[in-house]
Amino acid sequence: MQRVSHTHGSTVETRIPPVRAELVREPLNVLQSWQASRQNLLNIIPEASTRQPIVSGRTGTRWHMVTDPAAIRCVLLENVDNYPKSIVTKNLLRPAIGDSLFIAEGKHWRWQRRTAAPAFSHRNVAALAPVMTRAADRSADRIAQAGNRAVNMLDEMITATFDVISDVTFSGDTGFDRAAVHKAIDLYIAEAGKVSLFDVLGLPDWIPRPGRTLATNGMGDMKAAADRVIDARQASGHHDIPDLLDLLLEGEDPKTGRRMSTEEIRDNLLTFIVAGHETTALTLAWSLYLCAFDQDVQNRARAEAQNVLHGRAATADDLAKLPYIRQIIDEALRLYPPAAIVSRTALAQDTLCGTQIHAGDTVILPIYALHRSHLLWDDPDQFNPDRWADGAKPDRYAYLPFGDGPRICIGASFALQEAVIILATLLGRFRFTSVKGVDPDPVMIITLRPERGVWLEAEAL
Repeated sequence: MQRVSHTHGSTVETRIPPVRAELVREPLNVLQSWQASRQNLLNIIPEASTRQPIVSGRTGTRWHMVTDPAAIRCVLLENVDNYPKSIVTKNLLRPAIGDSLFIAEGKHWRWQRRTAAPAFSHRNVAALAPVMTRAADRSADRIAQAGNRAVNMLDEMITATFDVISDVTFSGDTGFDRAAVHKAIDLYIAEAGKVSLFDVLGLPDWIPRPGRTLATNGMGDMKAAADRVIDARQASGHHDIPDLLDLLLEGEDPKTGRRMSTEEIRDNLLTFIVAGHETTALTLAWSLYLCAFDQDVQNRARAEAQNVLHGRAATADDLAKLPYIRQIIDEALRLYPPAAIVSRTALAQDTLCGTQIHAGDTVILPIYALHRSHLLWDDPDQFNPDRWADGAKPDRYAYLPFGDGPRICIGASFALQEAVIILATLLGRFRFTSVKGVDPDPVMIITLRPERGVWLEAEAL
């Protein structure tokens, strides 16, 4: 946490920040960009983007890294139709999730969003909280069973959040092999998610991508299994407390009355499974790493959790009484945003931060650099949950863990509720300490993961 240095006879204390990515200090050519992006997409972000509002360059196509809140507002809200998701993003994800909400554009996106939005209303999200509470309890039991052995909290949080998402999408459906689904998703993210040089160069979809074909085959089996479950649910009717599948089956576009087909429901459910469990798991794993990194923060959070929970698992009713634990999650999302880079392709000419944007240019929002901008944050690399105290909020477009504008993450409130319930439950029952010499490394392929895992010792209280 603190390092003591001696300067001309005086002692100066400097705080050591938590782990961070090394950003680029020299321009990269096409081959270097591809090699860097295969290993860690964060390695293509210029360090300069933490100190100036726009950085431009050319790697095959012209690109612009934008960290100015007003310009980001233009891209995500005011001129959103000029900035659809980039071709690379679509090429990576379409084999897994089809033309679902995450990558659809225009009218096809709008009607799906209107149809799915009610499923994520405050009332429906709160009704799903007992699933999260049960998953938190099971996670605590598994950690306790590890005894004195260190636990990889990344793996544990992926298990816990997959528990939640599979229960709220396919609750009670025995025909769906959850372990096989989990394996297929992991394979796809590991293999297909690595940016192909063909994608960087913008070559068409029909040219095969090495490594992606194998991963796509596993997704095909998963899609077929999901289709069978959806058809069976349509025949049998929904549960007493509707899950996400029930809500999507009942959903219709309020403007047109259109309902989703089996294929559209399946692609959106797979989107929620892929996006909804891994991103929350990452947020929790990084939160636990940070709590182990700063024991003072952990002690304060534990006191809050124990004062509210008295040893039980957290529920939706406890959320308002756990403000400091929510601050830790907000700060973890700032330092390690799961979607750490967002890219768009400009359709027509525009101007951002006084820079001309041409049709076809790639506009990149490096959320990782935005959240660590020296122009926008005090001590941006330091872990400080108190920057969120008393409801403090930065400029809306300076903090974008869930994106913003019409395409803001539909499951944001679901994810935050789940993260607070699980983190509060675990901090109330364990003291977490880091394993020496095994720090995680922030690496982004599709999402920002702690490479090597988050290995912690958990002492039951």
